[in-house]
Amino acid sequence: MANVGLLFVGAVLFLNGLMLLGKVDSRAAAVFNLFVGGLQVLTPTYLIIAADQDAARILLASGIFLFGFTYLYVGIGLLMGLDTTGVGYYSLFVAIVALGYSFVSFRQFGDQPFGVIWLYWAFLWFLFFLLLGLKMESLTPYVGWVTAIEGWVTGVIPAFLLLSGYWVAENFYEIAIALGAFGVLTFGGLWFALRHRRPGRPAEEYGAPGYPAGSHG
Repeated sequence: MANVGLLFVGAVLFLNGLMLLGKVDSRAAAVFNLFVGGLQVLTPTYLIIAADQDAARILLASGIFLFGFTYLYVGIGLLMGLDTTGVGYYSLFVAIVALGYSFVSFRQFGDQPFGVIWLYWAFLWFLFFLLLGLKMESLTPYVGWVTAIEGWVTGVIPAFLLLSGYWVAENFYEIAIALGAFGVLTFGGLWFALRHRRPGRPAEEYGAPGYPAGSHG
């Protein structure tokens, strides 16, 4: 069940990345954020109830709430035109907590690929903090690209491999190394490629209902 939710986490990250790049209407993206946010709150609730007080299973399920509340917060904020500061500072909280989940993935569960994936998420949510919490508008194109790429690398592809039975424990070290190398090279290259581009639109404009993403209202 969690793997199905991960698939749609990838979808909503891809959509949100396109919204930041001005390719998707903000209100349309808001509706899908609400869909996925609702799924990512119901799923861990069910998993925790079904865990029968198994501490490890509860710990694994608890991390899903971080994403569910993010997407609900973003969806409601976009529809209501709320200031982005709240979701920005919540993203800082998620980024810090994600480091803890990365640690337990490496040390407690021996799941090196998801240890790296949690580092991906910590990096992305820290970028959300910079963009939405600190209003660093010049980061908009970079954050948009990182969000869209992470949708596939940390969501869609791992979920599909897990659902189809191709996520094999014997290859965990190789997968983790490949993920780490891809992240450093891709996001580092993107930073150098985009750093001289014109700053993006203010983050607040993404919360203005009724205007297509990429327009000036």
